Amino acid sequence: MKASLLKYILFVGVALYACQNATPKADAYGNFEADERVVSAETSGKIIAFNIEEGQNLKAGEQVGAIDSVQLILKREQLQASIRAVAAKSPAISAQLAVYEKQMATTRQQLANLEREKRRVENLLKSDAATPKQLDDLNDQIEVARKQMDVILEQKSATNSSLTTQQSGLLAEILPLQKQIAQLDDQIAKSRIVNPLNGTVLVKYAEPGEVTAFGKPLYKIADLNTMTLRAYVAGDQLSAVKVGQQVKVFIDEADGTQRELSGKITWISPKAEFTPKVIQTKDERVNLVYAVKISVPNSDGILKIGMPAEVRF
Repeated sequence: MKASLLKYILFVGVALYACQNATPKADAYGNFEADERVVSAETSGKIIAFNIEEGQNLKAGEQVGAIDSVQLILKREQLQASIRAVAAKSPAISAQLAVYEKQMATTRQQLANLEREKRRVENLLKSDAATPKQLDDLNDQIEVARKQMDVILEQKSATNSSLTTQQSGLLAEILPLQKQIAQLDDQIAKSRIVNPLNGTVLVKYAEPGEVTAFGKPLYKIADLNTMTLRAYVAGDQLSAVKVGQQVKVFIDEADGTQRELSGKITWISPKAEFTPKVIQTKDERVNLVYAVKISVPNSDGILKIGMPAEVRF
């Protein structure tokens, strides 16, 4: 009986040894990680809405909350009222200059009438039907009308210059107010909590009703649809790996078997480092290795951050 039991144990041991030897040794070991992003508040105030939960999938550009912006909106309305008040003081340049235009039009008409009358008198004078005094009187009237036209033009130019200067001063008052409104618009926009990328909420740091501050973390998110396996290869293996290369990735199953996945090398470290303690045995920790990143699809969500895996080239 004992001999049979001993034979059975030896058989099982040999079988296990054979199975272990049949399994190819991994070329690299590592752990999965994701591109995690901590989303922080871009302004200070009370969180009035924050509709996310840990494990929730979010889309890029989706508004997930808001920070109180009432005071900012009121300040913006106040500045807009100030702009309207300043604009109301702006002179109606066109209306005021129109008065001079009318005077000039009247004077031009007078000049045209006088010029026509002068030509008539000149013709009559040739036939002795008019006197030289009549012609002299018309020339004097024409000269007065021309001087009057010059005066109107000078008055118009001076008024236009004065009104333009006044308007420029008012515009100089409005411009800083417009810049302040632009700043408030930016702050109001940043009061909306907008998710920056497609991903899954990993940690939620804040709750509605809390008062937050600029730069204070609100939640952490990561895109888990594609995971990154950070593995380490020995220096003598570098010739066997290259960026863009397809590799086999293996993860442990609950029944002791391994599941095979497909991955692609996306990055190779340009410098060596000591083997991380969490991966290799004590004897191998002194070895110099190179870190590589392997992109692995995770559409079914079986891969988790920190999960160990093996790589075979």
